[in-house]
Amino acid sequence: MTETADAVTTGTERPDFPLDRRRCPLAVPQEYERMREENPLAPVTNRMTGKPVWALTRYRDVRQVLGDPSMSSNARNPAYPAQFHVPEEMLPYIAFPFPAMDPPEHTVRRRMVIPEFTAARINKLRPRMQQIVDTQIDQMLAKGGPLDLMAELALPVPALLFCEMLGVDPVHIGYFRRYAETTTGRDSTQEAVAGAIAEMDEFLDELITEKTKNPGDDLLSRIAARLPDEPTLEHEDLVAIARVLVIAGSDTTANVVSLGTVVLLEHPEQLAELKADPSLWPGAVEELLRFLSILDSATVRVATHDVEVSGGAIRQGEGVLALNGAANWDPERFPEPEKFDIHRNAEGHLAFSYGNHMCPGANLARMQLETVFRTLFDRIPDLRLAADVDKLSYMFDAHAYGLHELPVTW
Repeated sequence: MTETADAVTTGTERPDFPLDRRRCPLAVPQEYERMREENPLAPVTNRMTGKPVWALTRYRDVRQVLGDPSMSSNARNPAYPAQFHVPEEMLPYIAFPFPAMDPPEHTVRRRMVIPEFTAARINKLRPRMQQIVDTQIDQMLAKGGPLDLMAELALPVPALLFCEMLGVDPVHIGYFRRYAETTTGRDSTQEAVAGAIAEMDEFLDELITEKTKNPGDDLLSRIAARLPDEPTLEHEDLVAIARVLVIAGSDTTANVVSLGTVVLLEHPEQLAELKADPSLWPGAVEELLRFLSILDSATVRVATHDVEVSGGAIRQGEGVLALNGAANWDPERFPEPEKFDIHRNAEGHLAFSYGNHMCPGANLARMQLETVFRTLFDRIPDLRLAADVDKLSYMFDAHAYGLHELPVTW
């Protein structure tokens, strides 16, 4: 391929991205296969901004870009392929979360949260996670089916644990969820997003101020206590860090739980293996993360220098959608990627991104998913869907793909 960046500006065929999954809800968009073969560095239009960008669909290209320090994550860059409706007038003032920054700013903020997500600290949370899951399933069994698994298990379990980690009253779970839905929904207006950010910042500002004065044994108190050791950070930076944690704890894990339950129920032979041998769950979770890739278009960058990818040129100042879902379905890296296989070695998938911006909460997400799935199918072994797969309410217009509700029975 010898295409250059001129194709982004002058090309006449630029499909709008991100694509959705309406034709096959439990798979990444079918167009990725054709793009990967015919045009792995494809000129497309970012439908959030209407601006031209490149889309990458090969595993090796996506990994290259995500690991390249010359590919910027700075959301203030005018060419940044934003996936949310952030009003342009707010760009100079909004405190962006650290995933939307470059080193050294990103490094300092990431250093504030990394100690909270080590494997050792997450392992200490396993007993409490098990208690939360068991309590929710107790309530499900008492109610009887059919019921909405999203409302009864997928949403409350990670949110309850995360509220405890943050030191926040669980009464705010619904508020956090509405904030996540508003700020990550592709159909949300700029006014709605701006209002939600301002309201959440006010809430978090008061919360962190209180924890600074009266610290407890929780994540936000410990982060606030580290502030004096980081002279480049201010109180407002802690608010921005907390804001991204709220979305992480309110959205992504819940969506993998709901969609993952559907995938497992659609593969009864593999599910039977998991029920018989719980040691298979860690590998199954990795395969679910690869297979579903719910944050497919979240990995975006801007080139700060010219970069050659798949024989083409990404010029300085051009935006890139490094599609991790397309990469996770690249047959060169994962043979027969369309097949869900709990025995596959899915190690190296990019569902948590890659490089300096790899998700710091990956250990937590894995622990939560293993606990939820293992316990759910152990305690309700005859769980089944209460609606046809193609009739489920999929979140086609959300930044994090998932389900609005999941009717199940047993």
